[in-house]
Amino acid sequence: MSANTPLMPMATAVWLVENTSLTFDQIADFCKLHPLEVKGIADGEVAAGIKGHDPITSNQLTRDAIARAEKDANAKLALSAPKVVLPEAKKVRGGRYTPLSRRQDRPNAILWLLRNHPELKDAQIMRLVGTTKTTLQSIRERTHWNSATMQPLDPVTLGLCKQIDLDMEVVRANKDRPREAEDSGATLLPAEITTDYRPEQPLTHENVFGAAKPAAREQEEKIDINSVFAKLKDLKPQE
Repeated sequence: MSANTPLMPMATAVWLVENTSLTFDQIADFCKLHPLEVKGIADGEVAAGIKGHDPITSNQLTRDAIARAEKDANAKLALSAPKVVLPEAKKVRGGRYTPLSRRQDRPNAILWLLRNHPELKDAQIMRLVGTTKTTLQSIRERTHWNSATMQPLDPVTLGLCKQIDLDMEVVRANKDRPREAEDSGATLLPAEITTDYRPEQPLTHENVFGAAKPAAREQEEKIDINSVFAKLKDLKPQE
C-alpha cells in the first residue's frame, strides 16, 4: 500500500458515503477506488457487512478538509500530514533468519551438510541454514561445545531450508568443481596375450601375435571351386 492511500480504504469509503455529502469521484480519488465501487457501496451492493472507519479519529482527515470538499465538487481530499515521522528502517544484510524454536537444530543440519555434501562451499552452507562462519568452522573442526551430542539431521526435514534451494546449491557447487583428468589413452592388452603368454618365452612379436602362416598352408586353405561343383553333381537325385 502506498503512502498516499488511507488506512483501510474500503472501510473509510463506507464511512465517507454514510456520513458526508462528498461525491463518488471525491471519495474514490481519496480512497484509491473506482467510482463504480463507491457507487456500489452507496447502493448496498459492495462492501456489505464492512463497518465504516472514521478517518478523522485516525488523523487521516480533518473536519475542515471534509467541509471544504463538500462545498466544492472539484476539490480533492488529501491525507493529513502525520504528527510523528518514523525513520525508515534500514535493511540489515545477513544470513537467513531462523526461528528460535529451530536454532537448536541448526548445528545438526550443518553436520549433515558437511557429511553428505562436502562439495558445498562455506558460503553456500551459511546461506542455506543461516549460520555464521565461526559456528561452521567449529563444527567442521569438531571444536563446537556440543560436538559430543550432535547428530546429522537433514535441514529440509528440520524446516531450515527448502529442497529446491538445497538442490540448486548442490548443482551450483558441482558446476564449480574441476573436471576429472581425462584418460591418457592407454588400453589393456587383449585377453589372448594375458592368458597365453608364458614367462619362459621371450616377449617377441611371434610369441605374442603368432608366427605368419606358411604359403603352402595358405594354398591348402583356399577353396577349390571344381571340387565343390563335383560334390554337388553327386548329390543330384536319381530318376
